[in-house]
Amino acid sequence: MYRLASGAVILFASGCAAATETEPSAPTPASLIVVQGTNQAIQAGKELPNAIVIRVLTDSGKPVEKATVGFTVVAGGGSVTPGSVLTDANGEAKTKWILGPTTPEQALKAEVAGVDPVTIAATAIVPREIVIAQGNNQTARVSTALTNAIVVRVVGINNTPIVGVAVAFQITAGAGVITPQSAITNSFGEVSVKWTLGPLAGTNTVTATVANLAPAAISATGTP
Repeated sequence: MYRLASGAVILFASGCAAATETEPSAPTPASLIVVQGTNQAIQAGKELPNAIVIRVLTDSGKPVEKATVGFTVVAGGGSVTPGSVLTDANGEAKTKWILGPTTPEQALKAEVAGVDPVTIAATAIVPREIVIAQGNNQTARVSTALTNAIVVRVVGINNTPIVGVAVAFQITAGAGVITPQSAITNSFGEVSVKWTLGPLAGTNTVTATVANLAPAAISATGTP
């Protein structure tokens, strides 16, 4: 505003244009790293004890929030929950992985659009052997039960107990009786049965079987 000597007032309009503020652009995902969960091992068909954790980074190594990470099983036939996750403030996405039922080698792929995927490996422990834990080579009178129960254990690699597997028993010599004739392995990978020998003196045998495994033969001797 400027006041003339005559008292007239001249107003000047200020033509300042307000600067437009622009929001910073969202960071661009450039790489994925596995934070947690690779190379775990558990019985086939079970959930891994630790979640799979993936971190999404920019090309400068900063975490990317709200990036969509997809998880896909690529070997072994298992499943993940959830299959798609938004990264948190640390750039991390987590999922749970249940391994497939039969194949030892399992693999999971994590991917973000425009970024090279990463593969996470795991090992499914499958039944490998039937071990006679107790009761082999006992002696008893004919037509009587053995003193000790027959206990067999189903194991995988590194003698890991296999839980929830059906074991069947069959008399192969001596005409005795096994009770029960089949059972499911407990938390130790074991089943226990009682064996009553047949009526004739001599060798009695029973076979323990699990699908796709070599059977285990247990022997006992009946005396008159």
